[in-house]
Amino acid sequence: MSENSIAYHHNHFISDNPAATATWYAEKLGGRILGGDDALKADSIIVTFEGVMFIIRAKNAEEEVGAKQGLEWGLDHIGFSVTGDFDAYCDELKAKGVKFTLDPVSLNPNLRIAFIVGPEDVSIELLQQKQ
Repeated sequence: MSENSIAYHHNHFISDNPAATATWYAEKLGGRILGGDDALKADSIIVTFEGVMFIIRAKNAEEEVGAKQGLEWGLDHIGFSVTGDFDAYCDELKAKGVKFTLDPVSLNPNLRIAFIVGPEDVSIELLQQKQ
């Protein structure tokens, strides 16, 4: 058996407006903008969340990019674990104008979730698991 291992590193987004997208993740969800770089011949901005990195880049000249047409096979959404008062956190996001596609709901006594819409219609799950 190989002694290699892997660790989760980043999510890569293509955005029509990388600066606005990065600002949304920073202002709405508390990400930290680290600055720009060049990714695949396009300007990009890095936003971090406690060890997870989002690379948000513009399309490059060789790419054709279009809007999603609804559900697709493959990655469906990204998820963030919420600590503290889950409902108060969701209320704060609503006050910031964040759109919810699923208001906070308990799936069972130990799991509470909600879904929000991020830039470019990225589906984002918020969840809180009780230990």
